[in-house]
Amino acid sequence: MKVFLRYEDNEDESKHKTLKITLPKSWKTGPSSRLLDQFVESYNGGNEGQSNPLESAGMHLALRRSSATAANDDTATTSLEDVPSDGIIIETIADRDDVFVCHGPSRTVEEINAERQAKLDQEKEAQKNLSKCVHFGCNQRFPKGGPYPDCKYHTGPPVFHETAKFWSCCPNKKAYDWDGFQTLPACQQGKCTDVKDEENNQKQFLGGCDLREEMNGPKLKSIDDFNASAAAGGSEGAPVLERLRSVLGELGVENELFDQVLEGVKKEEMTKNGLQEDDAKVVDEATKTLGLKLKKSLKAIAVEQLRIS
Repeated sequence: MKVFLRYEDNEDESKHKTLKITLPKSWKTGPSSRLLDQFVESYNGGNEGQSNPLESAGMHLALRRSSATAANDDTATTSLEDVPSDGIIIETIADRDDVFVCHGPSRTVEEINAERQAKLDQEKEAQKNLSKCVHFGCNQRFPKGGPYPDCKYHTGPPVFHETAKFWSCCPNKKAYDWDGFQTLPACQQGKCTDVKDEENNQKQFLGGCDLREEMNGPKLKSIDDFNASAAAGGSEGAPVLERLRSVLGELGVENELFDQVLEGVKKEEMTKNGLQEDDAKVVDEATKTLGLKLKKSLKAIAVEQLRIS
C-alpha cells in the first residue's frame, strides 16, 4: 500500500513538499497519526523544515472529496475531509490516496462524529421550515410558501434496470454508477414547486418490471403459477407470494419470518373485510397489502438515496 503525503497549506510554494510512503504491513492496522508523525519528521529534517518547522500536535491529515453534482447544478465542488487521528489507516485511507497535511490540531473519530451529528441536527431543525421541490431530480429546499428558486429537473422518474441508471424522460443518457447518475443533465427548466401534480401521479422510480410490462405487456403465467393458484383456491396472488418468499430467502430473509408476517397480514385482511380463511380473496388482498408495505419501505430508501444536499 502506497500513499502520497502532500503539504501545500502554505502560500510559499517553496515550502511545499510531497512524500511518497510505502506502508509496512504493521502500519496498515495502526492509527493515521503514525503517517502524520512520519511526514513531520521527514519535513523538519529537510530544507523546507529549516525555515518552516512543523509540529505534529498542530497538524492534521485530510482527504480531498468530490461532492456529487446534481442535475440542477453546473459545477462540481471538492472539499477536504479530516482523517481522524485514531482512525485505522487501512479503513480510512485507500491505496495511492493523496493525503494532505494541514495546519490545525487533529481530531478523533468521536470528535468528528459528534461534530457531524451536531451539524445534521442543526440542518434537520432548519429544514422544518423548508419545503422540498417535488420535481424529479431537483431536491432543492426553500422556505415554505416561497420564494421559489430556479429549477432544473426531469419530467419522468428515474429508472434502475440491471446495471443501468437513467431518467425515463432521457433514455439515451445512461450511467452505470451512482455518482455518474447524479451528474446526468436535466432536460427541463422552470421554478421549484412543493405542489404535486395529482393528475400525473407517476411512480417515484421505475425498474425492470415496469420496462418489461411496457414493452411486452402482462407476463404469461407459468405452470408453477397455475398450480400455486389452484392450490390456493384460484387466488391470483398465491404464485406471486411463492416467488417472493423464494427470492427473499435468497436475500437472507428467513422463510419463517416471511410466513409469520404474511399470516399477520392475512388476519388483518380477514378482520377488515369479514373474510373466511379459505376464501381466495384473503390471499389476494394480503398480497396487495404486503406489496404496498414493501413498496413504501423501498420508496423511503430510494428517496433517501436520491436526496441531494
